[in-house]
Amino acid sequence: MLRLSGLKLPLDHPAEAMPAAICERLGLEPQELLGHVVVRRGNDARRKNAIQLVYTVDVEVADEAGVLERFAKDHDVRPRPDTDYRFVAKAPAGWQGKRPVVIGAGPCGLFAGLILAQMGFRPIILDRGKVVRERTKDTWGLWRRAELNPDSNVQFGEGGAGTFSDGKLYCRVKDPRFLGRKVLEEFVAAGAPDDILTEAHPHIGTFRLVSMVEAMRRQIEGLGGEYRWQHRVDDLELERQGDGMQKLRGVHLADGGFIETDHVVLAVGHSARPTFEMLHQRGVHIEAKPFSIGVRIEHPQSWIDRARYGKCAGHPALGAAAYSLAHHCANGRTVYSFCMCPGGRVVAATSEEGRVVTNGMSQYSRAEFNANSGLVVGIDPERDYPGGPLAGIELQRHWESMAFVAGGESYHAPGQRVGDFLAGRASTALGEVVPSYKPGVTMTDLSRCLPEFVLEAFHEAIPVFGRQIANYDHPDAVMTGVETRTSSPIRITRGKDLQSLNVAGLYPAGEGAGYAGGILSAAIDGIKVAEAVGLSIAAE
Repeated sequence: MLRLSGLKLPLDHPAEAMPAAICERLGLEPQELLGHVVVRRGNDARRKNAIQLVYTVDVEVADEAGVLERFAKDHDVRPRPDTDYRFVAKAPAGWQGKRPVVIGAGPCGLFAGLILAQMGFRPIILDRGKVVRERTKDTWGLWRRAELNPDSNVQFGEGGAGTFSDGKLYCRVKDPRFLGRKVLEEFVAAGAPDDILTEAHPHIGTFRLVSMVEAMRRQIEGLGGEYRWQHRVDDLELERQGDGMQKLRGVHLADGGFIETDHVVLAVGHSARPTFEMLHQRGVHIEAKPFSIGVRIEHPQSWIDRARYGKCAGHPALGAAAYSLAHHCANGRTVYSFCMCPGGRVVAATSEEGRVVTNGMSQYSRAEFNANSGLVVGIDPERDYPGGPLAGIELQRHWESMAFVAGGESYHAPGQRVGDFLAGRASTALGEVVPSYKPGVTMTDLSRCLPEFVLEAFHEAIPVFGRQIANYDHPDAVMTGVETRTSSPIRITRGKDLQSLNVAGLYPAGEGAGYAGGILSAAIDGIKVAEAVGLSIAAE
């Protein structure tokens, strides 16, 4: 088959328009087109009054070699790639070796565990949190009653931070082996809607993710894997080798238990601060990495729909509109939108007592009243937190604590209307936009809980964004703070074999280790690391 990309059709095209467009694009007679399958669908909304749907299609033709020869210089016409997943290793029949351990049950740990189980290596998966439905109750405890469970919340527990998010399933990582396709197919097998296989920007939403991770857990357990909930890893058992390297020999648990193993996938997520501190104390090589800090900004979704889609706003083929913005400021900082959640809500995402953190989430329908997005400023270790590998964590904690105080020390988020922020005055009341954050928002002055350079950058960037998206800088738009967990503030460095640079048998993985950003990229990294572990075990 051939793969044809960039095929554009009008928004309301009839079904029969697709084969006709394929024939026209490839110069075929109708009888020469034997079949077609839609691989991907997106939209081109640059002209709001003439929005087009953009397709990638796998096409079967009578003379494939002839078409390829005619379009040899056209990158949008090429052979259909092989997207099938193939395992790199398999456990021998009756394998009884030391079982690999996966620390963390978020997207990275989930797929590391799944691949190891499918290869026959019966992984043990540890998580400090609870199974997803119990974890959901604890998370709602913070949102509804301002009661935080430090071990079971938006950050910790089955499904990881991605469970309480927009469930975005796209990323920008290079994926020549189509591992992302493996991820999406496993999600569909676990109950995700089929359209995630074809939408250009697929998403799932929290409610569906809950049942999906449960289904995948059952598959892993059916293949001999084992989950152990509320098991926090507090230390590593290391053996120093003659060449100065350390060799992993097991993990020590908070309850005093010990698991002997030579292979650990460290998939702890970006908020596992005590684990990062433990690794640093044990001499595991860690370095500080850039991340971002800012707020969540909310507008009515209808404003964004009209700004992006004009008279086509509300069209069922388009859904709730999203946006992506960036501005390079005079002070050398870059302000950009982050984790935009159409038709969603802002959520309390702290994992530590006495701190406030915001994040965004939405359901599959994206049908709630507001759109929200992170509005953040990039920061880097050399310029902003030069105090060592863990200095970024202390910076996060500082501003999260300041936000807790500014919000009234009740887990309410500090908030400010955009008009008041730009005018340099505290907000005392809401306007047309009602914030969605629970347990509540305290209107105040966000300058109390953000660095001066962030405030300066926001003052420059928000009016610029208002010229790009109508009403973005509306005086009643609401900003809530703080957004500090955009990505991990550290990187646990690893080599080409995906093991720690100085601890053999330790495989840093996913977002917490600094190698992913979001559900799909974390899951892909989990697959890669699981493959590396499988190859290592098989070679023993």
